[in-house]
Amino acid sequence: MELSGKHVVITGGGRGIGAAIADSLTAAGANVTIMGRNMQVLAEKAKTLENCLAVGCDVTDEASVTAAFTQAQEKYGAVDILVNNAGAAHSLPFTKGDRAHLQRMLDVNLIGPYLCIQAILQEMIDKKSGRIINIASTAALKGYGYVTAYCTAKHGVVGLTRSLALEMATKGITVNAVCPGFTDTDIARDAIRNIVEKTGRTEDEAIAELTIHNPQKRLIQPKEVATTVLWLCGESQSSITGQAIAVAGGEVM
Repeated sequence: MELSGKHVVITGGGRGIGAAIADSLTAAGANVTIMGRNMQVLAEKAKTLENCLAVGCDVTDEASVTAAFTQAQEKYGAVDILVNNAGAAHSLPFTKGDRAHLQRMLDVNLIGPYLCIQAILQEMIDKKSGRIINIASTAALKGYGYVTAYCTAKHGVVGLTRSLALEMATKGITVNAVCPGFTDTDIARDAIRNIVEKTGRTEDEAIAELTIHNPQKRLIQPKEVATTVLWLCGESQSSITGQAIAVAGGEVM
């Protein structure tokens, strides 16, 4: 796929799924801006890629989002493709959660993508072209115990995706969600550690617990998610919009 001259912004682009997406899209010729809160991680990742800019950004803070996108546009121009990848998951029994916990999950997983879309949408409308890809989760398509707040936020991402896709349907802009199952990233590794520490199970047993609903019985690899994102960026996919595409080994059908 050829993305030469396209400007892509990837939030949470320093590691995991975001870094894999940056790899795939820069290899296709895009100019990529990776954003996140940890500038050291971002800068190290940017050094490994051609045409990649690292920009500090807290997606939960509107002023930070505005400043970050201004910096990105000064370097590479208007944003052609936005990948809302930044996210966080914290497991907690519902009875031990509180409003602050729910708000944290909503802020990073739902409000963040909303603010980032606001930052670039009018320019996409003006040029009648754009791709918005929200990295959600299978937790956007089904329920999981002990991550109620996270599931609530991710379900909201799919609602945002579908509604905005309808508004943008005649404006040359597609809006889709990619919904990975448990992926071999820091979030999954934190969950695995949490299971080991709290239950005394081995790491292999913890991984088996996380992948129990995946018919392939394995963690998804970040590159598999990145390949799906790259596919959605193509001109030939202009009719694919409003979709929530599961990358999950058949867990969600």
